Amino acid sequence: MIDVIVTSIEQQAQDILGFELAREDGEPLPAFSAGAHIDVHLPDGLIRQYSLCNHPEERHRYQIAVLRSADSRGGSTAMHGLRQGVRLSISEPRNLFPLQHDAKRHMLMAGGIGITPILCMAERLSHTGGDFTLHYFARSAQQAAFVERLRQAPFADRVHLHFDDGEPGKRPDTAALIGPADPHAHLYVCGPGGFMEHVLGSARDLGWANDNLHREYFSAEADDQPKTSFEIQLASSGEVLQVPDGVSVVEVLRDIGVEIPVSCEQGICGTCLTRVLDGEPDHRDLFLTEDEQAANDQFTPCCSRAKSARLVLDI
Repeated sequence: MIDVIVTSIEQQAQDILGFELAREDGEPLPAFSAGAHIDVHLPDGLIRQYSLCNHPEERHRYQIAVLRSADSRGGSTAMHGLRQGVRLSISEPRNLFPLQHDAKRHMLMAGGIGITPILCMAERLSHTGGDFTLHYFARSAQQAAFVERLRQAPFADRVHLHFDDGEPGKRPDTAALIGPADPHAHLYVCGPGGFMEHVLGSARDLGWANDNLHREYFSAEADDQPKTSFEIQLASSGEVLQVPDGVSVVEVLRDIGVEIPVSCEQGICGTCLTRVLDGEPDHRDLFLTEDEQAANDQFTPCCSRAKSARLVLDI
């Protein structure tokens, strides 16, 4: 854990605040790469993940931006209640959404608050001379973060802003923006779930390979699937435990003193990823790729369940 203070808070857009975090003693923060995020431990005990959006060469500060969400589970509300000078604990940066540096061309697509990791990627690619284009979609200019920063950036000529309140006849054709599949090009998308699925679906329809498509979710949609009971078995002891309806595997394990590291508790961050030695998981995460889910040798116990009567876990 790293102790930091909130050195500044700025309004970046409607309902979006930008936060600057630094060590109180001024010492450098751990290095990070474009697409990385940190876990922020909030004063009320919540832990939330936020993407770093400053230049990866910077070590004196971390910058994040937070949208106050109407359906917040508490994290964005707590962040918007912070004041300059407050002390927080954060994790070292982790990157589950890295740039593919061997790609010859990069297509960056952001929706709403999804601009945060995408902006960091643009900063990095601009610094290294990478070939990239950035498309940023938002409901309006007032609801888009970092617009002036993008307009003033050295890569401003590669940035295209698309706002829903513009003229309807001029709304862009997503497929036309993405273009035909290119084995040497990679596409990165971040934003609301519906936006991301539209972008990824459009790319697949154009023949883009899954290995060239990269995404990061900020939150999971509500899980309306039935949560039937099943068993888990701990491989180390042979102990068998019942996972009741509506109770997660993490909660069942916690009750017997087995702590699985968790962070998002929505199947987004991969912190709780656990090996499965036998049985078929019911994957309800957004972290594993389709191929990784199909292998059925790991799952996210914070939200995923089982299709088979029992899962044997490597615990």
